[in-house]
Amino acid sequence: MVTGAGAGIGRETARSLARAGAEVTLAVRRIDDAQEIAREIRAETGNEAVDVRPLDLADLASVAAFSKEWAGPLDLLINNAGIMALPEPTRTEQGWEMQFAVNHLGHFALALGLHDALAEASGARIVSVSSSGHHVSPVVFDDIHYRQRAYDPWSAYGQSKTANVLFAVAATTRWATEGIVANAVMPGGIMTGLQRHVPAEVRAQWEQVPSNKTPQQGAATTLVAAVAPEFAGVGGRYLEDGGEAPIVEDDAETDGVHGVRHWALDPTAAERLWETSEESLRSTRDR
Repeated sequence: MVTGAGAGIGRETARSLARAGAEVTLAVRRIDDAQEIAREIRAETGNEAVDVRPLDLADLASVAAFSKEWAGPLDLLINNAGIMALPEPTRTEQGWEMQFAVNHLGHFALALGLHDALAEASGARIVSVSSSGHHVSPVVFDDIHYRQRAYDPWSAYGQSKTANVLFAVAATTRWATEGIVANAVMPGGIMTGLQRHVPAEVRAQWEQVPSNKTPQQGAATTLVAAVAPEFAGVGGRYLEDGGEAPIVEDDAETDGVHGVRHWALDPTAAERLWETSEESLRSTRDR
């Protein structure tokens, strides 16, 4: 199952999995657009087992309904959907900052809801699509949702992408004994609809970067984490360019693109994030 499979990296990930013979579910907000993509994938691959289901990660009722309706084992959960650099502070009905809510909390709730299906599979894997944007910020636990500090689009995006990695660490720690592991990936610099909120002058600069990848190339690292034998039973890692990335100390200068910050792999922070996320979900149920 691939979230955000209606465009960009998610669409190419779904296409590649279908080509390999997998049963694939496109979990998306825009059903009509995704149905057309599903038809294209079926025609191109000859695989009729390509399904589309509605999922809005900003809406916990949608996440709960999706999880409740899932039947049978789930081998691969690919948390691909995301939003980037919302220019103004935007909140869910719970008051959560939207980037953190969609990029992390929605996927967190989805993974919890699908836990039994993942455990039912033999050697399930979760892949969280993170970003080099995690270099910008750790998770700021004292004010995750910008209730006291001034909102900044990039630090908000950065901490949500750090959260994607920390989730992989904590999920593997908690669920590996049940045959479930999780890894995070950095797909590379890819121009997709994700950048629609980025200022035009910045997008123009990014489009000229020589190391940019196509969506197909960007999906490659996701697929390594999803199916490569070297990551069977291996979790809590951050991959880039098809392999495990080197760890970069938090105070070290980098190019801001390569490597994974230590703060994103910190098991203490991972456990704190898990507990904080669970409490956030509990607080909505208690209302």
